[in-house]
Amino acid sequence: MTHAAAADAVRPAARWQGATLKTLPDFGGSAEAVLEHFTAHPELVCDLDLMWRPGRYARNLLWNDARRSVWAMVWDRGARTAIHDHHCPCAFGIIRGSLSEFRFRALDEVRVARTSEALHRPGDMASLETTGPNIHQMVNDGDAVAISLHVYGFDHRVHESSVDREYLLAQA
Repeated sequence: MTHAAAADAVRPAARWQGATLKTLPDFGGSAEAVLEHFTAHPELVCDLDLMWRPGRYARNLLWNDARRSVWAMVWDRGARTAIHDHHCPCAFGIIRGSLSEFRFRALDEVRVARTSEALHRPGDMASLETTGPNIHQMVNDGDAVAISLHVYGFDHRVHESSVDREYLLAQA
């Protein structure tokens, strides 16, 4: 997905309000605390009016301030991100379904080689170190729609996306 296409997929969740919204600042800026809470209570995310896109993933902005943003991503079957790196800290947790995450190392400014793969299931959490590069790709290769929650260390009003750069997989 290009940056422009990703920006088109952004929409605030219509019912993200009340006590849930008010509690986000109470986590003290800890992505881990936010993810632990919402992966333990997936209904708080699953019950939202989240946008999804057939064959793709959709980003739903749930909350932000000047230091971070919280997004629910709805992944249709077969949806995948481009291979990419982030300009900011990134952590995510799986709310529903499962997602495969592939990690890569840069071979040059454009090409990467795969280094590892992980299957993330409901309740699982992962993060990308801020020391970078942290090149990865997320894929819903399961047979059901998946939902993940992402906490990024950026203000979405300043940056269109958390993605810094996209890469191509090197041919063997």
